Amino acid sequence: MQLPSSEEIVDDLAFFDDWEQRYQYIIDLGKAIPGLAENERTPDRLVKGCQSSVWLVSRIENGLVSFDVDSDAVIVQGLLALVLAAYNNKTPKQILDFDIEGYFQALDLERHITPTRGNGLRAIVAKIQELARRSIN
Repeated sequence: MQLPSSEEIVDDLAFFDDWEQRYQYIIDLGKAIPGLAENERTPDRLVKGCQSSVWLVSRIENGLVSFDVDSDAVIVQGLLALVLAAYNNKTPKQILDFDIEGYFQALDLERHITPTRGNGLRAIVAKIQELARRSIN
């Protein structure tokens, strides 16, 4: 299954009446991500700053950056899907230009996740933006 776009996710989440339904939608998005094979879950791919384990693999093909991600926590896998919807298969410039703060505000996400999860989400975003900056230079 291909993930919906970031705009579609914002629209989809607005459809739900309560956060329990929204959490389930986010978890379902995470289940659509294939994850990584055990041998790809290496220490050098761990994202620092996350409470749960999060692995990130990036590559550039034809000028587009794509990511494979995995987590040992179901809700974090869903949060990774939200990030992938914003950043996957984009140019480094598109990644750096994307208004991630506006996206998270539109999702009304940070009021509904723990501060620790919020910090982890920011660590993932920072890592992706760092990879995009390095690929431009």
